[in-house]
Amino acid sequence: MPEETVRPAFEGRERPLISYGIAFPAATARHLTDTFKASRVYVVCSGSLARNTDVIAQLETTLGPKLVGRRIGMQSHTLWSEVLEITQDIRTVHADLLLTVGAGSLTDGAKIVALALANEVSTPEELETLASGPKQRKEIRAPTLPIVSVPTSLSAGEYSNFAGGTEDKSKRKHSFQAPTRGPQLVILDPELVKTTPDSIWLSTGVRAIDHCVETLCAVAGTTEKSDNLARRGLSQLVPGLLRCKKDRADSDAHLQCQLGSVDAMAACTSGSIELGASHGIGHQLGPLGVGHGETSCILLPAVCKFNAKHNANREQQDKVREFLIQDPVVLEVLRGRSVTVETSDLGDILDVIIRELGMPRSLSDFHVGRDKLDVLAENSLHDRWCKTNPVPLKEKEQVLEILEMVV
Repeated sequence: MPEETVRPAFEGRERPLISYGIAFPAATARHLTDTFKASRVYVVCSGSLARNTDVIAQLETTLGPKLVGRRIGMQSHTLWSEVLEITQDIRTVHADLLLTVGAGSLTDGAKIVALALANEVSTPEELETLASGPKQRKEIRAPTLPIVSVPTSLSAGEYSNFAGGTEDKSKRKHSFQAPTRGPQLVILDPELVKTTPDSIWLSTGVRAIDHCVETLCAVAGTTEKSDNLARRGLSQLVPGLLRCKKDRADSDAHLQCQLGSVDAMAACTSGSIELGASHGIGHQLGPLGVGHGETSCILLPAVCKFNAKHNANREQQDKVREFLIQDPVVLEVLRGRSVTVETSDLGDILDVIIRELGMPRSLSDFHVGRDKLDVLAENSLHDRWCKTNPVPLKEKEQVLEILEMVV
C-alpha cells in the first residue's frame, strides 16, 4: 500500500496542510473523518474533469452517502452569480465541508462561498459588502466551513487567503481579503493532473517559475530563506516541466512540479518581497484574453532583459542564470537548440526553456496588436508590481519598451 505524506505547506504555519502519496479520493475520505470530523461533503468539480474523467464516480464510490451535493463547472474569473448559487446549495444540503477539484477559479469561488456563508449573504448587493472597497461592511465574520482543494494546475492560488470574484453586470473583478480563508488541506495527486491539458499545466508552471525568478531578482525585501525557497522551487519546476513536456505519463515529474509550485508560493509570500513587471503588466493582459500562466511565458524574459539593460539587478540575474545552467536537463535543452551558453543572459535562457515547453512567446499569439499597447501601458502603470519593478515603471514609454520586445 502506498503511504501518505502529510505536512504543513509552509514552515512556521500550521495550515494549509498538503497531502500526497495516495489517490485523492482516499485522501479526502481519510481527512474528512480524521482531520475535519465532517460527514456532509459538497464538491465543486471542473466541467472538463467531470466530462472527461471518472472523478465524480470515484468520489461517489469512496465517500458514499457523505457526498451530499455537487456543482459541475464554474466560468473563468469566478462570477458572483455562480458563487451565490453554490452558497444557496450548500445551505440547502447542510454541508460541513467544501471540496474543490480543478483549477484556480473554483478555489477562489470556494473561498468566497465560505465567507458568504459565515456572513449570511444571499444577494450581489450583500456580497459587495464583503469585498474590498467603499461599500465594505465594518465587521466581517471569519469563515468556519473548511475547504479541501485538489488542484489540477500549478497556479498555487490554493495556498493564499485572498480571492478574486467578478460582478456579473459590470464585469469588474473584486478582491476579497481578510478574514477570507483559503483551503485548510491541499491534496496533490500526480495521476489526476496528467489529464490537465499541456497549455494549462505547462503555462501555469511557467507562472510558478516567474514567482521564483522575480523573487530572486527583487532588489528589496528578500531574505536568505526566500532565496533558498525560490532556488528549491526552480530546481524542481524547470526540470520537472521539461520532463512533463517529454512524457505526460511521468508521475514523478508531475509531483516534482506540484511541490515546486508550493516552494515558489512560499518564496514570494515570505517577508516583504516586492515582485516586478512580469507580474504587474501580466495582470493587465488578463482582460485581453491572455491566461495568467501565458502572461509569464510572454513577459518574463523581456522584463529580465529590460531590467538588465537598465543595470537594475544584473548581479541577481547572473546568479539565477548560473543556477539554471548547472542543471543537466537545462543544459541539454540549451545545447539541443544550439544556444551559446557563455554569451546568453538570463532572459535568453528563460526564452529557450519556455520555447522548449512549446508555450507562446508573443502578444500576436493572442491577436493583441499594436493598437492595444497604449492602453495596456497606461493601465500597467497603476499596478503595484510595476511600481516595485527593479527599474520602477513610472512612464508609459518604459512599459512600451518591454511590450515592443514581445509584440
